[in-house]
Amino acid sequence: MDKANALLSEIISHLEEGGIVPYLGPGVLDLIPGGSPVPNSPEALVQQLVAKSSVPHKIRGNLTATAQYIENFKHRKTLVGYMSEAFAAEAPPTFLHDFLASIVRKPLLIVDAWYDNAMATALQSHNLWGQLQGVSQSEHFGTWVHYFRPDGMRADPFEADTWDTLLYKPFGSISPAKNFLVSDTDFVEVLTEIDIQTPIPAIIQQLRTGRHFLFLGCRFRNQLERTFARQIMKRSSDSHWAVLPGELTRNEARFLAEQNIKRIDMPLDAFVRLLTGEKEAEKLAVAV
Repeated sequence: MDKANALLSEIISHLEEGGIVPYLGPGVLDLIPGGSPVPNSPEALVQQLVAKSSVPHKIRGNLTATAQYIENFKHRKTLVGYMSEAFAAEAPPTFLHDFLASIVRKPLLIVDAWYDNAMATALQSHNLWGQLQGVSQSEHFGTWVHYFRPDGMRADPFEADTWDTLLYKPFGSISPAKNFLVSDTDFVEVLTEIDIQTPIPAIIQQLRTGRHFLFLGCRFRNQLERTFARQIMKRSSDSHWAVLPGELTRNEARFLAEQNIKRIDMPLDAFVRLLTGEKEAEKLAVAV
């Protein structure tokens, strides 16, 4: 238990010093009381898409392939419309989003690898923040990222240097402009260049340098999830953490070992309550 307490203290210390990049996945939406009003996993999202469009049975469980099929046979605008409907409901910020928004150490980089706008909503009451969103080459050929001010207006890239908090949405977001990287083509375009870091903005590369990553609500079951995490955390610190309860897949375990990510084996809500000081730290249970 002393080891567990020391790990929690280490994470809190790095957060307070600005040495951690929180990396949020769709699982953070499970913290919304009463359940999430928008899809909270790739599996939940693909179910919504196939409910709106006839898709071959063999790809009905594959989000990117399903999105590609809809894009091919019903047009890109139809896919964007389905995605917009899936994330139309307001996802309220959880106590994790509010906690991250309250961190005063600047500049703060938050990576949010899902399509909801809960983190952006939590940041609305704070000054000098903005978001960077990955955009589809199908809609914005030659451009990898769009920059947005808090009011939703497009910003010039140089403005990001003045923001205290940068919210990086590598897959895009419902708000403010309905940018979605979701189909096979969307990701093939990015993955072709991501190894040389072209799609990742220079300011993100700069802010991640030397910092640790804390993965919350993420899984690493498929190649896409692992590749984005690996490339976004490239040239950062040599040690990180991930809250990953339950049984790991073989690929997840290998990825954690490869990236020197310490696993915190406990429910996300319990960990976040400890992190935000709502429960005694002695109750932390960790597997490393």
